[in-house]
Amino acid sequence: MLLVFIHSMLFAQFTTLVNPFIGTGGHGHTYPGASMPFGMMQLSPDTRLEGWDGCGGYHYSDSMMYGFSHTHLSGTGIADYCDILVMPFTGEVKWKNKDYASSFSHKNEKASPGYYAVKLDKHNIQAQLSTSIRSGMHQYTFDAAATEGSILLDLQHRDEVLDASLEILNETTVKGMRRSRSWARDQVIYFYLQFDQPIQSYGVGVNDELQKNINSAGGKNIKSYFRFALKGNKQVKLRIGISGVSMENAQLNLETEIPHWDFEKVKSEADAAWNKELGRIAVKGGTRDQQVAFYTALYHTMLAPNVYTDINGEYRGTDLKVYKADGFTNYSVFSLWDTHRALHPLHTLLNKQRTNDWINTFLAQYKAGGMLPVWELSGNETYCMIGYHAVPVITDAWKKGIQGFDKALALKAMTDYAESNRFGLPAYMKQGYVSNEDDHESTSKTVEYAYDDWCIAEFARMTGNEAVYKRYSQRALNYRNLFDPRVKHIRGKVQGFWYSPYDATEVNNFFTEGNSWHYSFTAQQDIDGLKKLYGGQAGFAQKLNELFTTERKLSGRDQSDVTGLIGQYAHGNEPSHHMAYLFNYAGQPWRTQEIVHRICTEFYPNNPDGLIGNEDCGQMSAWLVLSAMGFYPVTPGSDTYAIGTPLFDKIDISLENGKHIYLKAKNHKPGNFYVESMQLNGKDYPASFFRHSDLAEGAEILFTMSDKPALKRGTAEQTMPHSRIEDKNFVAVPYFDMDSYKFKTTAQVKLAHIDPAAKIYYEIRKTMPQVHSFPQYKKPFTLSQTDTVYAWAVKNGISSPRVYRVFYKVPSNISIDIKSQVHPMYTAGGKDALIDGIMGNENWKTGDWQSYYAQDFKAVIDLQSIRPVKYVGVHVLQEVSPWIVFPKELNVEYSVDGTTYLPLTTIKNRKGTDVKGPVDQELGAAVNITARYLRFTALTGGPLPAWHESAGSPSHIFIDEVIVR
Repeated sequence: MLLVFIHSMLFAQFTTLVNPFIGTGGHGHTYPGASMPFGMMQLSPDTRLEGWDGCGGYHYSDSMMYGFSHTHLSGTGIADYCDILVMPFTGEVKWKNKDYASSFSHKNEKASPGYYAVKLDKHNIQAQLSTSIRSGMHQYTFDAAATEGSILLDLQHRDEVLDASLEILNETTVKGMRRSRSWARDQVIYFYLQFDQPIQSYGVGVNDELQKNINSAGGKNIKSYFRFALKGNKQVKLRIGISGVSMENAQLNLETEIPHWDFEKVKSEADAAWNKELGRIAVKGGTRDQQVAFYTALYHTMLAPNVYTDINGEYRGTDLKVYKADGFTNYSVFSLWDTHRALHPLHTLLNKQRTNDWINTFLAQYKAGGMLPVWELSGNETYCMIGYHAVPVITDAWKKGIQGFDKALALKAMTDYAESNRFGLPAYMKQGYVSNEDDHESTSKTVEYAYDDWCIAEFARMTGNEAVYKRYSQRALNYRNLFDPRVKHIRGKVQGFWYSPYDATEVNNFFTEGNSWHYSFTAQQDIDGLKKLYGGQAGFAQKLNELFTTERKLSGRDQSDVTGLIGQYAHGNEPSHHMAYLFNYAGQPWRTQEIVHRICTEFYPNNPDGLIGNEDCGQMSAWLVLSAMGFYPVTPGSDTYAIGTPLFDKIDISLENGKHIYLKAKNHKPGNFYVESMQLNGKDYPASFFRHSDLAEGAEILFTMSDKPALKRGTAEQTMPHSRIEDKNFVAVPYFDMDSYKFKTTAQVKLAHIDPAAKIYYEIRKTMPQVHSFPQYKKPFTLSQTDTVYAWAVKNGISSPRVYRVFYKVPSNISIDIKSQVHPMYTAGGKDALIDGIMGNENWKTGDWQSYYAQDFKAVIDLQSIRPVKYVGVHVLQEVSPWIVFPKELNVEYSVDGTTYLPLTTIKNRKGTDVKGPVDQELGAAVNITARYLRFTALTGGPLPAWHESAGSPSHIFIDEVIVR
């Protein structure tokens, strides 16, 4: 055995190497409180009520605590949960959170897996928390001088309450429920709570007013307090069970899991459960901080998904009806856009049975709610993020032998989503890509749909459905329809035209939390094909190196998620996570080793700010766990792991089948992060990748490390990882090789294709209305009127989808001088867009609208000569959520000489911000004057309204036409 040390670690306290405060600072959005592995309850302190950095309910920079609630999300970018708040106090009851909150100090705070403790300064109360899976226990020790102690129960806390109720059953027991709306639009949670001693007195508050002589209440603002006569130990304990089904099930959960009042027993059982889970991987070597970062990361990968099944097997489905699980445990909280990349592949090694349960949960959600989950939360599909990324989780599991689910049902669920009318999919199926007039974030959707389609194809192939395999293999190549060979980037289109102006660094509405750099390497299913688009392996490696070395900064929309930059690589957000490993595919594995080592050692420190971006339900941490072990799944759904560089001297991975993966790094010391050579099961191993089959039945892996790169290792074709799709039946769409679709006299239409062997054909709709044989494109052709051009490509008798572009002939007898500063992300292609006679629609994400942020819009129209004017106006748009607000009013002045202006008209906007949109309107008026110059001033709509999450911030004016008739 390579790792004799493992036997001495079998009873090690892995929980002592976990720091739950990692990620609670910065933008990690984690929580420090108590939970069991994948538990339903997350019993944790709440220090923050709102704001992006309050998504987990707690932020390390805070010094005030509101109490302890029983559900929390680990590292999400949207807030929810923090249900059923409990807060101990002494003295007079205070109903409002700002009054009952207490200060605290981190020096009096402790946390470990399954346990949390803090001293509340306000009344000198020591709070301790621990949990079972669906239940928890609080232990409060009051000040030594106190004779009475009280506990507040707040059902209004945090998100919007739709309904709540509580009932005091007897002198020790309370039950109730809470329905709320936030990220989950209709979340329901039931509870059953018991105290370890009789309630001396109590009070029920409705709308923050004490109600006399009642023991139950319902409504949107329900609270209660309970007062106790303190005994010698000055302690009050409470235990609580929760359920998504009923109060009776909450009681059953509690009485089954914690039928006693021994807090230390609950704590020790939680610690033992965590030691068992964390002990699946034992490491030796590295610094203590590196070990703490590793085990905290492993801990974070086991906080979600969460059990969402009661002791009796009942759960609430995605149609919000109650079901009983048959042969599986139902789960919730599936952050699949994030977690399909590394967290779920990690658990195909560590947690095969749970992976089966998760997939059976997906299929239960399909049967109940009609779709596989996208981002499901407490039985609510939130539709957050893009793609249909339950698919790669299913395919990856099946590929790795995890097959305890209905394969026919799984394939039907996959194709039902992929062939639905959701989120631009009809356009994607028709033309081979999503254009931004079809749906926003169209470029990212196209790229991610193509990967998911490959996963469907692979699942169909493995399960014997040849027709689905062939169809989806071709869909999986659709990413090529958005590859622009002129700039060698994936970029967005609007009506078949590349969107301009173009900047690869710009974060804009064509991308999901990223830019062109981040999505230009996101074709994990066809990396060999992607290399061809870059001109071969050398061109691919050059572009990949540019990704990591460019000194250009991010531009465009401020995106808090895009952090942890190395060049344009953004480790703080998921689309980049596989990219450091792509050098293995480019024959430069030593570059992977350099970058992976840098990320592992620089981006995961042992402190509250120890995550470079949102934790995202374990994905950020799963990257570290896998990378520290020396390999990573670039393409989930395949059986390939790209090899990186191990962080530790020795690692033992315990598999569920009783086998072990032993990894040892020989000559491993600071600076020696290059892999000089490898052995697999005692034999020399020259490749820069593993197969899953190399690991699944146990393995012994020996890395020999060096301080110098092994420039020849992993450079031969057979030693490099590959991913490729047979493309002989795929023909990409042609593209319009020009920058503008507007012209004043004539336009030269130029077409091109990424494959020189493809032939391009075209149709001019008005010019050739009855033609049945369309010309082959040979050279640019001329348009002299507004018309629509359709184009398609043919190769080997196979035709691509048709793409189109409307070309507009615009007025030539008018010009505009804009006095305001256009927002660089929303230029609509330049100032002439405002006088082209083309009206945009309510979809402002197409690029047809101009934005003027935190300012008035001012412009002067020159009619080129003095002439009659009968109408003036502007076409504007409002969608308040993304900060777009109608101007307050439009003022128009006129002049014959361009110097002296006279007032012409003022048009008031009559639609307030309660009209949330999207909605467009024309602010205009009939006039009767003769003039050459018209000066337009549209006054800003002002700060965002009080109901907006960014209330008080400036707003945008969106305008797409200045109208003069």
